[in-house]
Amino acid sequence: MLGRSQDQAHGRVGPEPSVIQVAKPYVFETTIQECMTNNGVNEVKEDSLRLQGVGWIDNVRRELQLYPDPLLYFAIVKLIKRKTYAEYGFIDAAGAALFTACKIEDTLKKSKDILCAAYNSKVAPAEHLSPDDSIFENHSKTIIGLERLMLEASGFDFRNRYPQKLLVKLAKGCGVDKRTVGRTAYDMSLDLYRTFAPLKQSSSTMAIACLELSARMHEQYAENRLGEDVIDYRKWNTSREEVMETLLDLLDLFTHHRSATVIGPQHTLEAFIAVRITLNQEATQHRYPRFTQWPAKPPKATSNGTKPAPDERDSLSPTSRRDQSRRGRAAERGRDGTVRFMLDAVRAKEEQGVVAEFFKVEEEEYVVEEDVVQRPTARR
Repeated sequence: MLGRSQDQAHGRVGPEPSVIQVAKPYVFETTIQECMTNNGVNEVKEDSLRLQGVGWIDNVRRELQLYPDPLLYFAIVKLIKRKTYAEYGFIDAAGAALFTACKIEDTLKKSKDILCAAYNSKVAPAEHLSPDDSIFENHSKTIIGLERLMLEASGFDFRNRYPQKLLVKLAKGCGVDKRTVGRTAYDMSLDLYRTFAPLKQSSSTMAIACLELSARMHEQYAENRLGEDVIDYRKWNTSREEVMETLLDLLDLFTHHRSATVIGPQHTLEAFIAVRITLNQEATQHRYPRFTQWPAKPPKATSNGTKPAPDERDSLSPTSRRDQSRRGRAAERGRDGTVRFMLDAVRAKEEQGVVAEFFKVEEEEYVVEEDVVQRPTARR
């Protein structure tokens, strides 16, 4: 009764319309920067926690022989959700990402199995525990609770990309040495998940970038001729600008966080800097931007410390502006209506246009003429 009276007070009849969140398989660097700014987190601290979580996931997934999908979900939840790794623990977030990826890839693992594998990888065989041990009970419940956070952050979009398969085919087609260049390129494709490149680029772009950087590190780039004149970028639906952005993302990782990667300790810092100088000269010569699809004008900063709600930014809501303003915060997004996740953006826009007709506020103006009778003024 209370909700109905509130609806009548606002002049609205019927239930609240649903809120549609469209899946985004790719994001640009400008979107990533906006999300990090809106979350209001310490970038240096968050990067440190993110790399620790990625290292934890990588070690556990090797024990369980899984695909690197959880690394992608771990990076997505960092951007979409307002909570940071420090607020709910990066190990719990990493475990939830691994638990969610096991279900998506149809390699079902219980949350206790994941925690047990992580614990047994750090102790001697004589101290191994079973998944039913009570030590994993509390963390298991936390991981199950964070599973919903992972699914909402990904928008229920399970179309994952694996550059490793395409990388192997490119290495064979280009005739590179599989023991040196090929192996290094494969390890670089795993280190690539320590950056935000998997959120921005396609599988072909990441595979070409890893193969080129590996050939440059082994000084076999000119010998194997892995440039644009040999690899047809149009055939792989990519461009030199996108490949250059991925190369520079990898070099930023190897120069600033070399010890937290697989390839970093195998090469000297001077070798990465030398490759970086060569690529910078090429980018300057051809006027390649550092990030593709970067806006000409920077986004407007919010004033007085106010931050826009992340869920308003990531959703397409088929409602009027008045109704959109009522669901400002993320915690209140599903309070007034059902949250629906869709993969087709065109269908969401079509539904937005149909539903908007029922919530359109129409006003009519009437002009009424009345005769005004002047009263005689009283005499004094």
